[in-house]
Amino acid sequence: MNKNLYMKKIGEKAKTASLNLSNLSINKKNSVLRQFSQYLKKNEKLILNANKKDISNAKSKNIKNSMIDRLKLDSKKIKQIRNSIKKIIIFKDPVGKTLSSWKRPNGLIIKRVSIPIGVIGVIYESRPNVTSDVSALCFKSGNVVILRGGSEAFHSNKILAKLFKKALKKKKCDENCIQFVESRDRTHVDYLLAGMKNYIDLIIPRGGKGLIQSMVENATVPYILDGDGNVHLYIHEDADADKVNKIVINAKVQRPGVCNALETLIIHNKYIEQNGSKIIDELLANGVEIFIDEVLSLEYPNCKVATEDEYYMEFHDYKIAIKIVENLDEAIEHINIYSSGHTESILTKDEYAAEKFSNSIDSSVIFINASTRFTDGEIFGFGAEIGISTQKLHVRGPMGLEALTSERYIVKGHGQIRE
Repeated sequence: MNKNLYMKKIGEKAKTASLNLSNLSINKKNSVLRQFSQYLKKNEKLILNANKKDISNAKSKNIKNSMIDRLKLDSKKIKQIRNSIKKIIIFKDPVGKTLSSWKRPNGLIIKRVSIPIGVIGVIYESRPNVTSDVSALCFKSGNVVILRGGSEAFHSNKILAKLFKKALKKKKCDENCIQFVESRDRTHVDYLLAGMKNYIDLIIPRGGKGLIQSMVENATVPYILDGDGNVHLYIHEDADADKVNKIVINAKVQRPGVCNALETLIIHNKYIEQNGSKIIDELLANGVEIFIDEVLSLEYPNCKVATEDEYYMEFHDYKIAIKIVENLDEAIEHINIYSSGHTESILTKDEYAAEKFSNSIDSSVIFINASTRFTDGEIFGFGAEIGISTQKLHVRGPMGLEALTSERYIVKGHGQIRE
């Protein structure tokens, strides 16, 4: 089949499914999600076998361990996926809500109501749990979704999408509410971005710089940027030394391959003077490769000196850049130059410093005295996330059900005409 024709047929099915989905009750949608969760439990062995194929292929291509960690599924992760679905089921229907209403002097009653966006295209890499999370969130919020997962997780994504479609069929719903592009041909990504404006209402990319750049240059439909996670953490001069190491190690080491992992550590020089460089020693002890600031290069001669390349880098690995600053303003300036607008954190006892840091940095999430690893839809109480928006329109930060709705006005009259 012609490649473009294949994608066009997916788009046509999505449009039809969108009309069918708009008439489903919340009880019907929740019953599909429960059925999907049951299928995940019943078919766990099948899912894990598919995932083993992906892991094997990834290892044969020498993909780094931190990325394989994102790819890997096990019984615990499948249970986490099912728990996310359970939480999503509990949420009220995000569509059809009256957000506000008022009556005009001419008697017109105007209501602002929430509606689904329509057909959403999601392009993503590595993590197969995204297939489940995105499908559940989109379906619950009344949106049809076209999924194009990364080739490294092809078998895992395919079986998860198949089980969701099976749940739809079981509950007598349109199976095309969820469609997975069953091809690893990258030209389908290009067509999804540039050739499907008649079918897709919104694109959400979850990938690296190459995908983001391609989308910015080629997308013909609106998109939400789920951009790089060049995450910073700043240790102010008065930071609690008893908590600093624990927070920094968690932010960098727990899962270095995810988007909320720490990439650049900024330290006030007075903190170093008062507490020494124990945090750097502990990072090294945890197997982290350090790109050191010139100020400390003599103390750590085996570490490479950080350059602009490292300060702009999202490592996705056991690597970190370090910057020493003389004051809060210098830390803020550095972050505003190099940040991707994802997540930043400050460790300080000074409320003024924390407030100035929060007000001066234009990122989607700011933490005060906490690890950056908490930037996550599930942690924020959304059940799961469809991504983390690093732009200002239409949403920002972790995106849950509410972020997948738009709005319109319903105006009720009784024969009025405009004079």
